Amino acid sequence: MSSNYINYESAIDLLSWEGSVAALRAGHLRPKAEIADIFLGPQTATLLNRAAFIDGLGYGVKAVTVMGENPAKGLPTVQGAMMVYEPDMGGLSAIIDSRLVTEIKTASDSTLGARLLARPDSKRLLIVGAGVVAESLIHAYTAIFPRLEHVLVWARRPEQAQALLKRMTGIKAKLSVAEDLATTAASADIISSATMARTPVLKGEWITPGTHVDLIGAFKADMREADNALISSGSLFVDSRDTTLHHIGELMIPLAAGIINESDIKGDFYDLIASGTTARKSDDEITVFKNGGGAHLDLMIADYISGAVARKSSPRT
Repeated sequence: MSSNYINYESAIDLLSWEGSVAALRAGHLRPKAEIADIFLGPQTATLLNRAAFIDGLGYGVKAVTVMGENPAKGLPTVQGAMMVYEPDMGGLSAIIDSRLVTEIKTASDSTLGARLLARPDSKRLLIVGAGVVAESLIHAYTAIFPRLEHVLVWARRPEQAQALLKRMTGIKAKLSVAEDLATTAASADIISSATMARTPVLKGEWITPGTHVDLIGAFKADMREADNALISSGSLFVDSRDTTLHHIGELMIPLAAGIINESDIKGDFYDLIASGTTARKSDDEITVFKNGGGAHLDLMIADYISGAVARKSSPRT
């Protein structure tokens, strides 16, 4: 493999959640990204290609397979790599393990959204799903929200949540398996959902005033995690209008049904970060955030990763 290949093990310890969130914030102060996605293959075995260009930052293409049946075989769901090209001459500057880019990007996307939308004094976090993403969410949320006192994980198979929590180390907050999703959701300050659901797992009737809901899992047109009541009852935000509104079932399905209109999307990261203020209007407001995880976010995080590796390779004297 080329010397510009960055694997997970060589870089993960060089990164921080504060640093990655700052990289996303800084990236949204640059000119707006150009983005294009390609999806190929059946529902449970998708080849996903995501490409972006950001003026001054360069070009990036992430190509991964998303194999829904792999976990049952003891294999990772997502596999692939990201290629990064420098902005001026177009040279290939790095090839980065997709696991590293996606793990840092996904949790940073959600925690940046929560920092802009959730109550700063949030103490109870519910994570729905106990896969690979859930592990990074626990680390990221407890780093970005140090006041969190209790993190609960719910999974359709409780033993999966139990196994996840047994692997967790260095977390100051209390960690528990959530037995009943509806009851736990009603008492949470932040709910972060990362499942492969194609029908809603979260209901609006469960959500209490002041809750922030972070929706991660749905990435295709037939996927969603929140029901119509939840999508229509809260203040709705997205990381990017361009990668969510007409691409992901979480919004496409209620839009097509007339449950919501495009004008109900109150803002995306470009809007929120440019304003320089938090978007939450009151402690009782329910905020709903759709993490679409577009290619421009991959590029911002890839730049952060490459910079961290370069600084290690060329320390100041």
